[in-house]
This record gives sequence, structure tokens and C-alpha cells, in this order.
Amino acid sequence: MTNSRCLGVTAIAGLLLGFVWVDSKSGSVVGLSESPTPGRHAFSLDVDGLTRHYLVHVPCGYRAAKDWPVVVMFHGGGGRAEVAMDETDWAAKADRAGFLAVFPEGTRSHPDRPARFAGNPQSWNDGSKRPTVGAVARGVDDMAFVDAMLDDLKSRFAVDTHRIYATGFSNGASMAFRLARQRPTTFAAVAPIAGNDWLEELKPDRAVPVLYITGTEDPLNPIDGGEVRMRIGRRSFGQKPPVRQLIDRWVALHRVVDDPRVVFDRDGARGLAYAGRSGEQAVVYYTLDGHGHHWPGGRSLLPTWLAGPNIASLSATDTVWQFFAAHVLPND
Repeated sequence: MTNSRCLGVTAIAGLLLGFVWVDSKSGSVVGLSESPTPGRHAFSLDVDGLTRHYLVHVPCGYRAAKDWPVVVMFHGGGGRAEVAMDETDWAAKADRAGFLAVFPEGTRSHPDRPARFAGNPQSWNDGSKRPTVGAVARGVDDMAFVDAMLDDLKSRFAVDTHRIYATGFSNGASMAFRLARQRPTTFAAVAPIAGNDWLEELKPDRAVPVLYITGTEDPLNPIDGGEVRMRIGRRSFGQKPPVRQLIDRWVALHRVVDDPRVVFDRDGARGLAYAGRSGEQAVVYYTLDGHGHHWPGGRSLLPTWLAGPNIASLSATDTVWQFFAAHVLPND
């Protein structure tokens, strides 16, 4: 699928470099000597007896002559890769900033039926051991899927292995935390949004830089902790600790000793940054006053009665990419 946003950029770059030409009648770019074309591409692979899927948005101007950063975006519980792509604007950001945006697909109870938020929800095995999360209850090996997906991605695209990042929302945020603890030498940095770090006892060999964002009026990820109760079916999803606890754990992993500094304070959004031993931002914590359980700055399909207000003016996508761009996985 060719991305129409890319046509002008690709045509100009291609004419300068001599590997494309433009059809004078249609105005479309043809003759591109390198593939795949910019835009959305779907891939499948078999992992642990399951057929798994993921989408890749190839940015404008992609060329295999150089290695490209990768941002892996994990959808929330009940979500889908395509919806996450459209809601968060990561594809547009990839075009502007120049990276491969990857959207993995979770698993659902009935893979032969379409994914539905209430009737056939997709989820991630985030290591929480929560029986109310489908992928957890089914024992899905999502770590093996991520490993296989990245191997498959590297076989298809020119990947900068020192600049692979993970972000996610809600259950997908918890998956990003799990990767930070269990794949610390794969991901240069992670940015979980409105989720929990369930594997607090697992100490990674490397303290992965973390950016975390959550709203103060999020009923599904309560900032002060407590029981999470889904209004659909009145199901309880168990207890969550206060968000401050997970921030403190990562500050401790990075051995931060200095007080945080304010890096953002506008329109109800406040960001605190803890510097690592080399002076880089090791842990960054954003709170959004009055915001509920939605990707900040994105288009949410969740109703207010379920997820609270969607009022954040902060763009999580822009904020996360700025953080990612400042971090590179160190050499062994």
C-alpha cells in the first residue's frame, strides 16, 4: 500500500538520486528501485503453534542503503494493530522523523472470528499472572512472538539494532515494561502509557531508560492505586499499586540520586525527569491533570463513561519520539 503523503517527498528525493520517475499522466511515482514502497504492509509468521500478525508502516524515503530506527507500538487490551496505528498517528510521525513504525497484533480467544473489544478481545501476556487477561490465562508466549517478529523484521528491512524502541498503551504498556525487564539489551528505551509494571522482582541486566505518561482521572489505571473494575460486566481486574511506586522502582534501578527536574509544565501536563549517571534522561514521568484512559493527543474509541475524559493537549506520540531519539543502545 503506497502512502499518498509520501508521493511528493519520494518523487523529489528519487529524482535527485536517480532511482524513480513520475508518471506524467497520473502523477504517481513509478520505477522505484528499492522495495517495499512507503505505506502500510502486513506480515504473518507462525510462533508456538499460532499464526501471529503485525503491521509495518514504511516511512517516506525509505532506502535499504541505511539502517532505520524502529518503534514498536503495542495496542491496549481489546485493541487492534490497525486501530492503534490510526489512533496514535505513529505512522505520520514515522514519515516526518524517519523510522519504521511496527504494530504487533495480540491474540484473542477465537482467532477464527474478528477481534471485538467486548466479545472477542485481543490482549498481551504482560507477565502479570492476571486470569482476567485472556493472553495471560491462555499462557501465550508473547516474548517468543516479539523475538520472532523482530527477526522477521530484520530479514525484510534495514534495521538499526541500536535504535529499537517499545511503547504501548494500557495492557500494551505493561508489555513494554515486560520487554524492558526481559529484553534490556534489545530495546534502547521504552515508553509505557497508562499501564503497570508487573514484574517488579525481575532485575534487568541493564536499566532501560523509561518514559511514563498517565492521566490523573484514569479509572482503569488509577494513579493512586486500588481496584480496577471494568464497567462492562462489572468485572474486577484486581488491584493496582500506586503509579508512584513503579516510578520509584525504575529510579532505583537507574541508581538516580539527584532530585528530578521539571522538563514540562503546561496546560495541565507536568513532566519530571531523573538524570542517569551519564547525565541522560533515565526516567521521565508525566502526569496529565483530568485526563482519563486514552492515548494522549490521539483519537480514542473508548467512551467517557468507561475510560474517563479525553482532554490531554499533550501529544504522547511527539513526546515519546523526542525521548526515543535521545537514546541509543550502548555497544556490548
